[in-house]
Amino acid sequence: MKLKPFLLGFGIVAVLFTLAPIIATDYWWIRMLDFPHTQLTILTMVALVVYFARFDIKSWKDYAFVAILTACFIFQLSKIYPYLPHNEFEVGEASEDADPTKVVRFFAANVLQENENSDLLVRELKIQNPDIILLTETNQIWKENLTEAISEFPYKVEVPMQNTYGMLLYSKLPLKNPKINFLVDDSIPSIETRVRLNSGSEFQLFAIHPTPPMPQHNPSSTDRDAEMMIIAKKARASKLPVVVAGDFNDVAWSGTTGLFKTVGGLLDVRVGRGFYNTFDANSFVLRWPLDHFFVTEEFRVVECKAINTIDSDHFPFFITLSLEPEYANMQRPASPTKEQIIRANIQITEARNKHEEERSKKD
Repeated sequence: MKLKPFLLGFGIVAVLFTLAPIIATDYWWIRMLDFPHTQLTILTMVALVVYFARFDIKSWKDYAFVAILTACFIFQLSKIYPYLPHNEFEVGEASEDADPTKVVRFFAANVLQENENSDLLVRELKIQNPDIILLTETNQIWKENLTEAISEFPYKVEVPMQNTYGMLLYSKLPLKNPKINFLVDDSIPSIETRVRLNSGSEFQLFAIHPTPPMPQHNPSSTDRDAEMMIIAKKARASKLPVVVAGDFNDVAWSGTTGLFKTVGGLLDVRVGRGFYNTFDANSFVLRWPLDHFFVTEEFRVVECKAINTIDSDHFPFFITLSLEPEYANMQRPASPTKEQIIRANIQITEARNKHEEERSKKD
């Protein structure tokens, strides 16, 4: 294989992969191209270096190719740059005199329903000693296997399901008015609850695991996007500080997650700290941040990490947050535009119309 034609072919693919996610469509194969910006950034940079090293740039075609590939590289890099560890945090670090009674330790993990090795998860829970545990892809077997491990967690919301969308929430802190919601699909649960800290302060917690756009299950991202927008609107309407956690089945830098964050008035704990890739734990190359914690401006970060494998295809995500509303003015999120609110409402309406149509066909 000749190198130059290969690089030219790669350039065409890079351009297509760069432009495709900009298209306003919810087809699964378009939305999945939101994911590999990290990989494309690296590959595009390598292609440019090789092209400059091996070939003389003489003709207009060479200049055009280099210019287009450079534009792709800059675009790809701009998507992932906020998530590089450059210390320009979107959610600031906790103050040195943070009140320990306003600190909460979260442990979130997609356990992989077919995973039969609960011992590794139990071990990690003992090591991390969280205040709140959120587990997704949990069925009745997982619930039963964790009975002893969660014995010190008196508050719980359990929604075990066999369809890989079961959810278990355990807390050492009091949960007030917990609700199990089916926001878009009657087989996809989410949880919302108020959490009371040891100080007496409260915050609102939303736990979600929307369905991904996949050809064999859900060939569009309509349901996922709508659930995220519904939660965003709930977060914006909340009078309490908010934490949204879970397996979003979407990367941090996608247009959908960006819209969710802006409409919800939320901040991303990853920005400035690193990727903290949580999926795919079975692949060294194809890894992305799919499990997230988004917070309102009253929170600050004490610690954040993706931790050891639990024999799942996801790494658990552990974070310690400090509620410090006195510093909220230092990290106010951007307000959504009228057009962004309209777009979020359209996504919600499209999903509801889709399910109404499906129900009418069944009837």
